[in-house]
Amino acid sequence: MPTIMICHDVKDTKHWLASPVRKQVLEPVGVTNIRTFTDPQTSNRVGLVMDVADMDRLMAFMQTKAAADAMASDGVLPETMVFLVQS
Repeated sequence: MPTIMICHDVKDTKHWLASPVRKQVLEPVGVTNIRTFTDPQTSNRVGLVMDVADMDRLMAFMQTKAAADAMASDGVLPETMVFLVQS
């Protein structure tokens, strides 16, 4: 099971940290062990590290309206997203 890191900017870090939405939408597509991170030098830069059972399934999900709605709810700026896969 690969571990991935996703970094991106958000509109409001406190709101993003408190939101249950990411867990609600990612767990059903096989994502587990979600950990959140914040950049101490750039207040709106955040990241996730998570285990992914099926990368193709996750990447397909990221193209859906449900993913877009979840990101909008959490204040994610999707154009800033960077996916890194553990090697």
